[in-house]
Parts: sequence; structure tokens; C-alpha cells
Amino acid sequence: MKKNILSIVLCFFAVFASAQTTLPKVFGDSMVLQRNIRIPVWGTAAPGSLIVAQLGSSVVKVKTNETGKWMVRLPKFKAGGPYTLTISEAGKQAKIQYKGILIGDVWIASGQSNMDLSVKQAKDAANEIAKANYPQMRFLVVAQDVKLTPQNDILSGKWKVCDPTNVKNFSAVAYYFARKIHLDQNVPIGIVQPSRGGTPVEAWTSREKLLSSPITRARTLSNDTLTPNHFVQDSLGWVRIWDIVYHPQNNSDKIIPSTEYDYSAWPSVEMPRLIKDFGIGAYEGIMWMRKKVVLSDAFAGKDLTLNIGHPEMNYSLYFNGVEICRSVWNSSPNHSYTIPAAIVKKGENTIALRIAMMWGGGGINPPAQDLYLTDGNSKLSLAGSWKYQQNLEPAFPKIFNYQYYPTVLYNSMIHPLIPFGIKGFLWYQGEANDSAAYNYRKLFPMMISDWRTRWGQDDLPFLFVQLPNYKKVQPQPVESEWAELREAQTMTLSQPNTGMACTIDVGDADNIHPVNKQEVGRRLALIAEKQVYNQNVIASGPMLKSFSINGGEVFIRFSNVGSGLKTSDGKDVAGFAIAGDDKKFYWAKATIKGDQVVVSSDKVANPVAVRYAWADNPVCNLINSEGLPAVPFRTDNLKGITQK
Repeated sequence: MKKNILSIVLCFFAVFASAQTTLPKVFGDSMVLQRNIRIPVWGTAAPGSLIVAQLGSSVVKVKTNETGKWMVRLPKFKAGGPYTLTISEAGKQAKIQYKGILIGDVWIASGQSNMDLSVKQAKDAANEIAKANYPQMRFLVVAQDVKLTPQNDILSGKWKVCDPTNVKNFSAVAYYFARKIHLDQNVPIGIVQPSRGGTPVEAWTSREKLLSSPITRARTLSNDTLTPNHFVQDSLGWVRIWDIVYHPQNNSDKIIPSTEYDYSAWPSVEMPRLIKDFGIGAYEGIMWMRKKVVLSDAFAGKDLTLNIGHPEMNYSLYFNGVEICRSVWNSSPNHSYTIPAAIVKKGENTIALRIAMMWGGGGINPPAQDLYLTDGNSKLSLAGSWKYQQNLEPAFPKIFNYQYYPTVLYNSMIHPLIPFGIKGFLWYQGEANDSAAYNYRKLFPMMISDWRTRWGQDDLPFLFVQLPNYKKVQPQPVESEWAELREAQTMTLSQPNTGMACTIDVGDADNIHPVNKQEVGRRLALIAEKQVYNQNVIASGPMLKSFSINGGEVFIRFSNVGSGLKTSDGKDVAGFAIAGDDKKFYWAKATIKGDQVVVSSDKVANPVAVRYAWADNPVCNLINSEGLPAVPFRTDNLKGITQK
């Protein structure tokens, strides 16, 4: 028995004695380290080892603790470089070296799919990618992962220099933010990007913080029933799903697009339309669609152009049984393809579309005029009746989407980054919390506080994007989950050192991922330049300052008006609604007078409340002299539709 115990002890010490010095993957060649702070560097080695860290001419030494962990804080550096960081263990020749390091400002860019959306998926991608030569800008894209407990290292990730080869996969919002700050401030910029689509704020918050709130405590404790095997099963399910999406099953791509295939019994649907509007309920899987087109002599024997409009999710396109393309969701804003003359026939021709319906989405977005076939002179609309059929290929396995669960993304993608030296945080998220917007009033500030506490700096700048306009325009004033979520975001500005980029004018009614990320990044950068870099700029659109009621008129006063208020289109002010004691809102007449807007309605003799841009997709046009939009607001505190 004693021999066995001795053997175990000796093995234990042997393992630690042979332990090599390691650093987490947030460190690497070409990284950017934060200027003007004592730079934290950490890792593991054998217990009791003397670690020597050298950056430039600065050398710092530290002994590892009893578990082999170590941390040094290098002295403050000004912006510049390149430098080499060398980590070695006293008495050993082996060393770790990271080369090409710059000293500048590092920002954490996090959130859900609109932060995750890459440069290649955004507006004017080809042109932007071609000119993206900024060697002093560096990005680390954190691999997406989920974990039940806080991790010491990210799954994977590597610092990359900003050039046309690398930039295409960077967050578009973060890239356009970084570019403006880099050019305006003339300092190197590093972006660490932990982001994942479709994720709620709870997934990005620590367990301890979530347990402190009655809103999230029970849901967080339910995680205790999970094991890593649950995540493995979900991962395997996704492997199978993507296999189906990318590889047509059972030769379906040879059989179903064929001109000989009988699809006469398939149901019909008017296109363009998304799956949620098909009238068949929720469906996730592969959908096949077909349309017969009759071509005249004018089209026959020519190369044609087929514009499939604005598809949502992955799709493949076929013409007369010939595969024209296989597309990756959001890989390109352009969905126009050449149909070679050799396969174009006079008379009947068949178009087939194989499209993935996922995450509650899928189909083709409006407008109808973007769905057409042309020879360059004449245009044939492809809108209207299409045939469709589901379940022609194997069903998707059931997925639990554990990335939605509390704390799992904090554990795997945020905790491993702490306490890497940073300038501040960028955040674009909220869509996944829209149905519980009222709770977001507390959950969002909770997460901000959580991250700041973990980094040991209660005043780290936290800049975020307010949700843009999205969904159908409503003809009359109505309640709105997205309006309530925006309100919760605006209320978060009461937290110290926070800033919000209003994007109520750059959204897309039919696309939850609007492609104009240049303007989003620019507006975030404006806020940073004012609040963080102390530049004298107008960084925000008009914000409600106060209001007063005089008879049938409400006088709204604004801050951030610059040199004056105006409308973006030169027309009368739009977007205001007014209500009396009956709490029924009507569209209002609004007139600009100095830094005020006077609001009234013939239908409301004694107004008590005013709302502006209070809708999913409001028609609104109030801006300041800098062209920045007025922030949506309401003067009432009526119970919203997300308040339980």
C-alpha cells in the first residue's frame, strides 16, 4: 500500500517537473498589446519555476505558484513596434517567442450574428476587401465553443494582420470601427472577436452573476443537469445537418431538377416569400422549389442572367437540370448567375432551387422585382407561383442549440481572455432577447458589470449598437418588442462610461442582417472618439432631454442637436405619435422649432404622451446637423408587451 502511494506521489511530481511553459492562445505572433497599461501576460509551467518575460528591453521575472500558474505585468509601453515577446524558464534553453507585436489599442468585439457577420458578407464586399491593406490592424477571431465551466483557454484562434486575404473573415462592424480609429488616432488597433449568432445576453454572462438575479437564477441552475456529452451530441447533430445542407442526399440533385421529373402534385406558393409566410407552420430541413418558364425566340440561344433575388440561407440553383451554383448563406450580397446559351431552350424551361430552411428562416426575401431572368435587353419576372416540396431528403436531427443556454459562451469565449489588456468593449446583440425586452433592462447592465469586474476595471468603455429598423412597416402606431428592446438599450446609458450607436435608419425590413456595416462601424467609432479619445465631435443623434405640454401641443427638447435639427429627406418630420388619457396613439404632426419639436394631433385635444420611432420598423426622419438619427423614445411608462 505504501509503495503504491509513493509511486502515485512520484508520478505526480514527475508530471509537474516535466511540465513545459505554455501561454493561452490569446497570445501569438502579430498580436497587439494594450498601450499605457501594465501589460498582463500569463501561463503555466512547472510549480516553483522562475519565469522570465522580456518585451523589448523590459524584463520581468516571477515564480510559478503551487499549481504551476504564473502572471507577470510588463511595464507601460507607448504605441509602436514591432516588438518580440520572449518567455523562458530560468536555467532552461527552451523559450517561447512571439514576433511582430505592436503596441496600441485592443478592443473586444462581441455579440450575436450582426457582430459575427463578416466583411465578405457585408455591403460593397469586393471593393472593401481589395483595399484593406492596414498592416497595423490585427484581428483574433475566437473559435465558437460552448462549455459548462469557465475555461483557461479558447478552443482556437490566431492573430492575423489586416490584408485583403485575411480581412474577408473579420467582423465587418469591428473592421470598419477599427479602420476609422486607426486612421484618425494613428495607433495600431487590435480586435479580439468572440461572437456567435442567435445568442442571448445570458449566454455571455458568468454563472455567479446570473445566480444573483431572480430573473436568471432558475434557468441557470437548470444547466446543472447538463453534461459535456449533451454538447457532443449537439455537435454531431450539426455535422449531420451541414452534411445534408452541403451534399444533396440520395442523388436528389440529379433526380429532382431534371426536366423529366414530375412535380405537378407539389403545392404552390407565391414568391418571393419566407418560410414563415408559406402557411405550413414551422419547418426546418431541405426544401425543393421549381418554376416553369416559357422563353421566346428572343431568349433562346443566348447567355442569360438569372437573378434569384435575396435568398435566405444556403441554396443551390439549377436550370434545365444543370447545376448553376451552390451558395453559402450570406456569402455574397449578389445572387446573379449566368445561364449558358447551350442549356437555354425556346419554349418550356425549368428552374429548380434547393434551399435550406434553418433557425426558423429560409426562402426568398422581397422585393419581387429582384427575381428575374434577362438577356440584357428584355426581362422576365420570376416572381409569382412556384411549386415546392419538403421532406424529399432526410430530416435534420433534433438540435438543442446549447449556445443559447446561460453562461456557456462566457465560459468558453470570454473567461479565457481575462485579463488580457484592452481599451474597451464593442457589443452588437439584442435580437435574441427581443421577446423578453423588459428583462433586458437588468440583464444587459448585469453583463456589462460582470465583464468589467472580471477585468478588474469598473470603468472600461462599453460601446454598443442599438437594434436597427426591421420587419414590416405598420400603418398605425402599435406596440413593439424591438422598440422595447431599444428602450432597454437606451436605459443602459445610465451605466458609467457606456455609449450607444443608434442605427434606426440603416436596417432592412426584410433582412435581420442589414449589410451596411460601414455606417454601423463609423457610428461606433464616433462614440469612441468622443468618449474614449476625447475628440470634439458630435457622436450621437438627438436624444430626448425634456418635454412639456401646453394645451394641445407637446414641446420636445433634445440634446445632441449639433447646429440644429432637420429631416433626413427634407420632408415634414415623420415618426411621432401622440396619445391622450385613453392611451390610444395616433400619428402626429411635428414641427421643428430650434432645438425643439412641437407635436400635436387633431385627434388628441389633451395629450399626455408622445412616442418617436416606436415600432419594429418605424418611418422616421429626424436627424441633427451631423446627419445622425434621433434616438427612439417614449414619454410614457405604460406596461409593454414584454413586461410580465
